[in-house]
Amino acid sequence: MVFRFAGFELDQQRAELRGSDGAPVKLRPKTFQMLRLFVDNAGLVLSKQQLMEAVWPNVHVGEDSLFQCIREIRTALGDDRRQMIKLASGGGYIFTLDVTAAPAGPAAPEAFQAADPGATAPVEAMAEPPSRQGFLFGLRGRAAAAAVVGLCAVIGLAVAAPVFGPGLIFKRAPPIVAVMPIVDASNDPRGAAMAGEVTGLLTEGLARISNIRVVAPRPAAGAEQTSAPPMPSEFEVRGELQRSEQSWILRERMIRTATGEVQSVATVSVDSDMPDTQLQQARLAAGVGHPLARRLNEILEAGSSATRGASTGGTKVVIEQALASIHQTTRERFGMAQTMLKKALADEPDNVDIAVALASLQLRGIQMVWFSPDEATAVEAQTSATLERALRVKPNSIAVLETSCRFLSATNHFVESLVTCARMLSFDPWNGGALYLVGLGQLNLGRFEDALATFQQADRFDTPSVSRWTWLLGIGWAYVVLDRSEDALPWLQRSIAITPATGRSNMLLAAALQKSGRIDEAKAAMQAGLKLRPGTTALNISPPTRNSSPVFVAATQGIIRAMVEAGLPER
Repeated sequence: MVFRFAGFELDQQRAELRGSDGAPVKLRPKTFQMLRLFVDNAGLVLSKQQLMEAVWPNVHVGEDSLFQCIREIRTALGDDRRQMIKLASGGGYIFTLDVTAAPAGPAAPEAFQAADPGATAPVEAMAEPPSRQGFLFGLRGRAAAAAVVGLCAVIGLAVAAPVFGPGLIFKRAPPIVAVMPIVDASNDPRGAAMAGEVTGLLTEGLARISNIRVVAPRPAAGAEQTSAPPMPSEFEVRGELQRSEQSWILRERMIRTATGEVQSVATVSVDSDMPDTQLQQARLAAGVGHPLARRLNEILEAGSSATRGASTGGTKVVIEQALASIHQTTRERFGMAQTMLKKALADEPDNVDIAVALASLQLRGIQMVWFSPDEATAVEAQTSATLERALRVKPNSIAVLETSCRFLSATNHFVESLVTCARMLSFDPWNGGALYLVGLGQLNLGRFEDALATFQQADRFDTPSVSRWTWLLGIGWAYVVLDRSEDALPWLQRSIAITPATGRSNMLLAAALQKSGRIDEAKAAMQAGLKLRPGTTALNISPPTRNSSPVFVAATQGIIRAMVEAGLPER
């Protein structure tokens, strides 16, 4: 196949790029491979991760290698103004040229000439005895047998595909999601710019999802231009931005293009008086992007999974109710949620989704120290078995990967947790709960500045709300270990206002107040923590430090000394 664009020809058969004069344009193999990827996906946003994984599969390379290939392609195409390969603001790239395809010519005409015996060949073929015409399609012996076997295999696959599902026989191409420009219905002079920026952020976030392809919105001549994109898409994301007295309100719908069926509806609002416009835009995009990503994941997992106990409407309701009950995390609410999920699992013992939801909840209980040591050991063993099964049947499920990430973090496997959490974020890049666990791993590995940046990113997205207290706590914690206790105070206070959890947050606040010289407030905060966590001493306040870096352990000891000064019993 030959692809033509802007006077160039890309010949896949010859692995060659030719200019308008027909002369080959020299490219390194990796650069040619990347150009072919762009041409195959013209008009689509390709993230850096997608490009690097396609061109350097199973090899770790830095972004410099990616940038070098991009530069070489632009040089070869004469794209000095960077209009052919455009950089998306989130770091992805779009090949903007119109591409046409045509069949390739013969790769080696000399070979045909060498094989040509002369003009008498057709006569000889016509003079072939009738007895030689009876073989299958003109083939003989083993060749005919091989053809029969191959034909049977094709027929077998055709029969099997509808039975087992096409995704199990033939690898399904990633679905295309078209993000339409958000319509400004705000009657606010800032509305059009706000809608445009949020559209861009939403597009960039969705483009980071590894198992879909995203079509970027085309510039619209007016607010009413919301026609379908030129590339066929399986889903369309359409939104409307409104403005109330106190809020910007964004409503997004994901629609299955073939049927018009609405697959997901997401609504988010942010304070319109917030001074940071970019933060408003980030939270609007994340507030709708997070539920859209999870819904897309559910749809794709349902289409590829052949397991028993697949999610039903009832399953989803039970899980949502359990999560809602721990919006403010207390031991009583935790117990209610656990009872709810245990009952649901008893009714549907083969339901992977309920089992994973219960495991995730119980891991929170381990991190909160709401289980006895023996109970915690039993929960860890059961969770390990649950996740082993779940990862076999749903390896790309956000819920399964999120719980695996939490399990690795709760059991102090911090390096492994970073890898698993990163994989989960490749399916839901806005997930603040996963970002908190990444930051927690970075803290324990002594990467304090990285941890602070990760927690701040989670706060920038501010979703899901059920996990909000965790990244607020994380920011405060990171500031304390960085010896910036004054900066830590408002974050810790905001986290405690949502939930005091086990009392450790109050004790960390006491240490920050003590380090800031606010002695009386520190003692009051410590007493509040001891009331929630009686029997706590300097010997048992610290979480397990197995696999933690010496830098983190030393910082933790410094915090405990400040806690003792604020009134924590030493023994």
